[in-house]
Amino acid sequence: MVLDLGWIRAQFPALQQEMDGHPVVFLDGPGGTQVPSRVIDAIAHYFVTSNANLHGAFATSARTDALVERARSSVADFLGCDDDEVVFGANMTTLTLAMSRSIGRELQPGDEIIVTNLDHDANVAPWLALEERGVIVRTVDIHPSDCTLDLQDLERQLTARTKVVAVGYASNAVGTINNVAQVVRLAHVVGAWAFVDAVHYAPHGLINVRSLDCDFLVCSAYKFFAPHVGILYGKREHLTRLRPYKPRPASDESPYRWETGTQNFEGITGVVAAIDYLTELGRQITPTISHRRLALTTAMVTIQEYERSLSAYLIPHLLEIPGVTLYGIADPSNFAWRTPTVGMRVAGYSPLDLAKRLGDRGIFTWNGNFYALNLIQRLGLESSGGMLRIGCTHYNTLEEIQRLLHTLHEIAVHPIVA
Repeated sequence: MVLDLGWIRAQFPALQQEMDGHPVVFLDGPGGTQVPSRVIDAIAHYFVTSNANLHGAFATSARTDALVERARSSVADFLGCDDDEVVFGANMTTLTLAMSRSIGRELQPGDEIIVTNLDHDANVAPWLALEERGVIVRTVDIHPSDCTLDLQDLERQLTARTKVVAVGYASNAVGTINNVAQVVRLAHVVGAWAFVDAVHYAPHGLINVRSLDCDFLVCSAYKFFAPHVGILYGKREHLTRLRPYKPRPASDESPYRWETGTQNFEGITGVVAAIDYLTELGRQITPTISHRRLALTTAMVTIQEYERSLSAYLIPHLLEIPGVTLYGIADPSNFAWRTPTVGMRVAGYSPLDLAKRLGDRGIFTWNGNFYALNLIQRLGLESSGGMLRIGCTHYNTLEEIQRLLHTLHEIAVHPIVA
């Protein structure tokens, strides 16, 4: 199975931008991906034809009702769950905070929650806030040599008092993919719930919450080619039994009871369009597929294979550049356990200075800690500006990677005096 990069890149109008006569290279995907034309068109169409709140006795409201149901169905196929297990919110952080407060009502002083040093702070800080209730929060360490999770440390810290294990599917800073299925199994052995942050993983690989058997999974649509909308999956039994942490709900029906205020309906219509894009991509690869989940599976599996080839080219060549330090998995035999997201530094440059020099040449990357605060502190990099993050997605090309490498080599070998 192969991707048609010409067709893919034609779907994303932002990729046509230029700086100083050269195409812009978007390697900022982990901070938010570009969107296909159909997403932009769908949002504009919603405003023209359907802009209304829910449950009104008139046509535009009825269209919005239908949109939300269509969106739940689309996301359910994207995640591998049922429609009524999909909750929308402002973003992953807000949904996680609200769910952690709801789960916190179930906990007693001395109960334990496990977080990790590899996670985005949005899956750490909300759980730390429960310490005010007497909950004990434990942190699983990493192997600093390759920024992988220390699963033996996780097993040591699990006890009969463990109630929640909060883990990331993949690191947004260094790309490590965790063995989430194993983490979920270990959590369930001691009777704990598994709460998975899939924000960074969602654009890079297939998610199947049923096979993972996780209790909750959160992601943000703006990381997989859609607008800013948060998404939460919860097992039906949990969404039905737990009490939402929110003002008096407008509806007692799940999943509406978990959603606060008026939702971002124009954003939600963009989510549908983004999933439609991925569905069409799957059918471009295998035209005979009719079922949406199968088309999405084909698209995401093929995306992952293609992105692995980008990592296989990028990482060895990065390591050839003088002064480069790479954080994360560098062994090609283990690239199945990483996304094409690379954290690095170049001797003599702060991450900010390096990002600016690249940005001035039309190559867009991120610098800092990316809210992966535990990880950056664990690596001893917080006080010196964190790291530079190169984040590829499936719309990036080998030629763009080569341009990045050439530019980085030029910067490292021939520093430009500011």
